[in-house]
Amino acid sequence: MADLITVEDPDDPRLRDYTGLTDVDLRRKREPAEGLFIAEGEKVIRRAKEAGYEMRSMLLSAKWIDVMRDVIDELPAPVYAVSPELAEQVTGYHVHRGALASMQRKPLPTAAELLRSARRVVVMESVNDHTNMCDTESYTHEQGPLTCDDATPPRRIAVLEGIVDHTNMGAVWRSAAALGIDAILLSPDCADPLYRRSIKVSMGAVFSIPYARLDDWPRGLEVVRDAGYPIYALTPDEKATPLNEMPAEHLERCAVMFGSEGHGLSAAALRAADEWVRIPMAHQIDSLNIAAAAAVTFYALGTRVG
Repeated sequence: MADLITVEDPDDPRLRDYTGLTDVDLRRKREPAEGLFIAEGEKVIRRAKEAGYEMRSMLLSAKWIDVMRDVIDELPAPVYAVSPELAEQVTGYHVHRGALASMQRKPLPTAAELLRSARRVVVMESVNDHTNMCDTESYTHEQGPLTCDDATPPRRIAVLEGIVDHTNMGAVWRSAAALGIDAILLSPDCADPLYRRSIKVSMGAVFSIPYARLDDWPRGLEVVRDAGYPIYALTPDEKATPLNEMPAEHLERCAVMFGSEGHGLSAAALRAADEWVRIPMAHQIDSLNIAAAAAVTFYALGTRVG
């Protein structure tokens, strides 16, 4: 059972994990370096716990203690009870959900390990809004959170490049979870999917899809190709093949690569692709934002092949 500790000093060193949560630059560097991330809200905390993440501590306002009592009773981590005013002083914002948890990160698998049993890959480049990385209503795979050790091989993988905005990151990840993407690869410059904003927007979808980083971009895509996946670059270019005209058998095992909102895929990423594909559009609209484009593509992969 966790220790329930009342804290009244915002400078208490035991609350260090929660200080300055609105300082994006600080948290972006500090959290991975210290091996932690922050889960916010009852549902997200429970999903992180169910996905096997170890809890370092919880920070709760008084009314959330009873709500989280079952979690408190099961865990050895300390629980800090604070007033809403003190929580705001510590974190830098009004914690309206009343519950925060500092969680321990897990070691990331390599891209090769992640690709070993996957069927479809989606590659995204320069998408840097964490909210757009998680925009769907499904949070866990039909058989629970996926890992590289799952007995049932995952069917689809997404590969994301240059996604640095926490909002986009969350929305895309959430769509991936809802629409059957089973794993995700990230380019070196992608945002941290375990940043608080991304987790919050995804409603915990980031815990249900395993991911890895490609350290060398775009040469790291050779790992994807060597694993047997043709690489398709999503682009509005008229020379690209409309997704609905792609032979279904070509989508059975593939990687689809997305670029950033505004700039699209880099020239280097386009050159690295085996084929260009596009979403057919009407009314002279030539592109969608990254969250919408990803959702449409994920859905197309599922409906074309199943």
